[in-house]
Amino acid sequence: MGEWLARDVIGVTDGEGDCAGWSFPADPGAVRAARNAVRQQLGVWGLDGLADLAVLLVSELVTNSLRHASGPIGVRLVRPAGLDRVLLVEVSDPLPDPPRERAARPDDESGRGLHLVAHSSRRWGTRPGAAGKTVWFELGVPE
Repeated sequence: MGEWLARDVIGVTDGEGDCAGWSFPADPGAVRAARNAVRQQLGVWGLDGLADLAVLLVSELVTNSLRHASGPIGVRLVRPAGLDRVLLVEVSDPLPDPPRERAARPDDESGRGLHLVAHSSRRWGTRPGAAGKTVWFELGVPE
């Protein structure tokens, strides 16, 4: 597992308990840093079995944020608690426009991220924020 550097993170919003969150600058290093932060946190929580899928989907959403928005990108994980066996993952950016899932043609080099999120997660959606939006998805935690 690669290490991410402090310069790759603007701030850590949560880090203990049932939530973990980070804010990344809007530059290409954010994708790598977000992947590494998510993988590391899921390992701490003993959710390694979800890491590959969670990292892939976070990578797609952070890449979308970089492509369409400027400003910091937030990533937040909420660990399952009690009988709720769902990992919640959120990616936020300052662009208020919600993303749209589209059908990419075979030769398109982009346009598959939201399709991948929609078909790989239990549920997903968007919600407006005070300054921008959040795209979220849920992954079921195996028993």
